[in-house]
Amino acid sequence: MALTFSQAHSLPRNPGMPLDLGMVEEARVNRSAVERRAATLPARRTVKKAWQAAWLLHAVKTLDLTTLSGDDTPGTVRRLCAKARRPVQPDLLAALGVEGLRLTVGAVCVYHEMVPTAVEALAGTDIPVAAVSAGFPAGLNPHRLKLQEIEASVAAGAREIDVVISRRHVLTGNWPALYQEVREFREACGEAHMKVILAVGELGTLKNVYKASVVAMQAGADFIKTSTGKEALNATLESSLVMLRAIRAYHQATGYQVGFKPAGGIRSAKQALDWLILVREELGVDWMQPRLFRIGASALLNDIERQLTHLAYGRYASMQYQPLG
Repeated sequence: MALTFSQAHSLPRNPGMPLDLGMVEEARVNRSAVERRAATLPARRTVKKAWQAAWLLHAVKTLDLTTLSGDDTPGTVRRLCAKARRPVQPDLLAALGVEGLRLTVGAVCVYHEMVPTAVEALAGTDIPVAAVSAGFPAGLNPHRLKLQEIEASVAAGAREIDVVISRRHVLTGNWPALYQEVREFREACGEAHMKVILAVGELGTLKNVYKASVVAMQAGADFIKTSTGKEALNATLESSLVMLRAIRAYHQATGYQVGFKPAGGIRSAKQALDWLILVREELGVDWMQPRLFRIGASALLNDIERQLTHLAYGRYASMQYQPLG
């Protein structure tokens, strides 16, 4: 039986631990092996026919349905929240034989300014509002303002906070500064779950991605997230594989489960399946659940519905018939 948000988030959170530079500095990443594994996975692992519908419906449950545009309006956010409540059209669910399925997305992700609107639009549901914070997307705001923004988003009703790190701490190898920054973010989040955005496309090397992942988890991250979606290079299977290996090592060392969120540039149903398969192979079925896996996306849901339409009716729906098209 699927867990509600409240049930899932009553499970033990990662409390973090004192900074252990030994765990950080012993990191080893074989880049050629990572690239080979990432390159072969899409062709080596596929999901076919009826199983594909089940996997795509599961992918919907993991979506952090997102709008982070400069032209966002309350109307845009309300429309997104209406889609979050009913992400797949009822007639399509019936055609797939799952009309009784209670399907919602994992969360709705917005800027702080839009948190009250999203909270109001999602009232009566168990769908959490996630707010991007801490100087999103560049992470260059004064630290005290980052903390104030986090606290304001939590006060406005956000139950998840996606914070962005200062990349300079990673690029200069200042791991104590990164640890302290994320630790203070965690304190500001309080009961709200914290997703730490690493912005992997700006960290220079895969080894830096691994080290930043370890430090973020030691500082108390509930999730580690690939990207803001605003960088030139966002989520890739290579960086995701490295982050998943860091999550596995942290779990083996501490017993705590940390979630994973790829975001940025994931627009096709096939890509969503690739990430689900990668998580299943690296961490197991438990990590595929929304409490430990999310996909940050805006356009992805459109393509998932198109693929489900093809599976149900043998034809693709035009984008003009998609609710978010």
